[in-house]
Amino acid sequence: MTDQETAFAQASRLVSSRFPHALGAVLGGSAAQGRATAASDLDVAVLLPDPDTSRREVIRYEGRQAELFVNALADVPKFFAWDRARRRGTVLFIYDQGLPLLDRYGDLSRTRAEARAALAAGPPPLTPAEWEQGRYGLTCLMDDLVDAPSVGRYEQLSLADSALREAAHLLTAHHNAWAGTGKWLPRRLLSADPVRGKALLDGHRAVAELGGSAPLAAAVEQVLDLVGGPLREGYSHRWPI
Repeated sequence: MTDQETAFAQASRLVSSRFPHALGAVLGGSAAQGRATAASDLDVAVLLPDPDTSRREVIRYEGRQAELFVNALADVPKFFAWDRARRRGTVLFIYDQGLPLLDRYGDLSRTRAEARAALAAGPPPLTPAEWEQGRYGLTCLMDDLVDAPSVGRYEQLSLADSALREAAHLLTAHHNAWAGTGKWLPRRLLSADPVRGKALLDGHRAVAELGGSAPLAAAVEQVLDLVGGPLREGYSHRWPI
């Protein structure tokens, strides 16, 4: 069996043994995309009848870690709205791109259609205040990167990580594209903008491997120019009341 087939079989057994009353279930993440290894965890979304409790669980099944996204059927619309508002759509992608494990009465098919509609709509746009805050914060990081010779190596690496995350946030928002964290940050970034995304990732790598901040600072400036330019003097942020 391939790693994908092994993961699918394990996920199927997990659902049938732990959730015998499930209405539907889907295997997502790396396992569903053929990227899984024997050490990869299982990302499984499970639909339960009402009024069960929606939750997120991490368990170990047959020696393999599994992350479970469990939802009562009535909670799905509210949960999808929350997932979309985070701009990452983690569970939306599991339902859209995952491999169906169970669909007892057609509820999984309907839920997958809802997920596809939410993904097609894209993440919510940033507000004007969020754009300004993002531009200002990224400008500060870019200026510090340019001034990197005056800071220590630890500070330089920390700056590079923060600059990559903030630039990815603005660049994906500019393209109305979904963002990501961890290993999904470069995947979503390259999907949204292959040229500027690669420049950011190459610049980040240059800081880590060569200790040079100039390529990353230049890539960040490209992103800033795309979204209105650097923001320094004149920025104002009103504290919440």
